[in-house]
Amino acid sequence: QVRLVESGGGLVQAGNSLRLSCTASGLTFSAYNMAWFRQAPGKEREFVAAITRFDYNRNTNYADSVKGRFTISRDNAKNTLYLQMNSLNFEDTAEYYCAAGLPQSKYNYWGQGTQVTVSS
Repeated sequence: QVRLVESGGGLVQAGNSLRLSCTASGLTFSAYNMAWFRQAPGKEREFVAAITRFDYNRNTNYADSVKGRFTISRDNAKNTLYLQMNSLNFEDTAEYYCAAGLPQSKYNYWGQGTQVTVSS
């Protein structure tokens, strides 16, 4: 059974940082592309960042709204995905989800989410 478990969310003041983690089990983590999505109250879920599966050619991609502030990374030895979030602002308040997908496929495994709340 595939499980993705997010952690690291919380309440933080604007301008500060948080690091989210997503620990995977039940799948060959290194074979999957991984991503972070988020959903704010009353809004649709949106893409945040993604990282490809290969250790030697690890490509990343970011939403324009987080580019330069957020960094996605992974540790295949620990089956863990990270999202370092710096310079947080109120608009970053959302439930953050990690997702896994094989190349050329949609993200078909999702975590339960971790809440990030940024106070102004």
